[in-house]
Amino acid sequence: MVIRSKAPLRLGLAGGGSDVSPYSDIYGGLVLNATINMYAYCSIEETDSDKIEIIATDLQQEVCYPVSDSLPIDGCLDLHKGVYNRVVKDYGARPRSFRITTYSDAPAGSGLGSSSTMVVAILKAFVEWLNLPMGDYEIAHLAYKIEREDLALSGGKQDQYAAAFGGFNYMEFLSDNHVIVNPLRVKRWIIDELESSMVLYYTGASRSSAKIIDEQKRNTSSGNTVAIEAMHRIKQSAKDMKDVLLRGDIQGFATILGQAWEDKKKMATSITNPMIQQAMDVAMNAGAIAGKVSGAGGGGFIMFVVKPTHKKQVMRALDALDGQVMNFQFCDGGTHGWKIYD
Repeated sequence: MVIRSKAPLRLGLAGGGSDVSPYSDIYGGLVLNATINMYAYCSIEETDSDKIEIIATDLQQEVCYPVSDSLPIDGCLDLHKGVYNRVVKDYGARPRSFRITTYSDAPAGSGLGSSSTMVVAILKAFVEWLNLPMGDYEIAHLAYKIEREDLALSGGKQDQYAAAFGGFNYMEFLSDNHVIVNPLRVKRWIIDELESSMVLYYTGASRSSAKIIDEQKRNTSSGNTVAIEAMHRIKQSAKDMKDVLLRGDIQGFATILGQAWEDKKKMATSITNPMIQQAMDVAMNAGAIAGKVSGAGGGGFIMFVVKPTHKKQVMRALDALDGQVMNFQFCDGGTHGWKIYD
């Protein structure tokens, strides 16, 4: 038997960063995000090898261990091992031999939540394989605990919930890791207009979000007034963007996106850099209305809002740089899994 799963990556439209502790614990966070047709994939195959094989084909990494109830966290494919360890620990799953193979449509550090989405996809495969009693909230919350507690990786909470639920979501992040996901019923014509009005550009440079997020956390803990006030505005932008999105006001969407980027740059010194600024300048000179990095910043993907009639000229201008324009569509539906019987 083979078990497969997939989970969608997301664009962080507004409010990103307000889902990171301690800000979300003190002030509460609001995030608006939407999943796109790029995914993290996982397959689990039962074997008779008395081994646990872990293969990440996109990373070209592979490890193998004797069957055990705990795999070493040593810097090599720790996301995979962290999920396995937690499933065995929390659900008493009997250790057995299997092969797990994963890959993602986006590189780690892309700003699309790729690491957290991979954890959700892997966890969903185990849920499907072992018939674990977990719904979307439980999968997202456990994925968060695996990353932030078990593996001590810096980051927020939105990525796990976006991957688990899918679609356009307005998320509330409260104290004690309490999360409320509000799915948005965005009309089809609005989604079509938004897709026609957006350009997604990969800078070609992945980055570690940990340094940026750690600086953001220090700024909140130390009471840095400039950073905290900027985060208050970023949180408000999620509420404001939800309102204009549901009305189909794309110009208002662009205005909020552009202002959110200006506020985001005040959160940490490494959020922007000359490479990002060059892409921003090139796109704006070609006719883009606004732009913002998706995710923590420092690299990865940049989303631009353009007039549909100017979209191709913006894409051609960006194609002249070292990165890559990526075609995408928004997608409904979060993580799901299925079984293939021999």
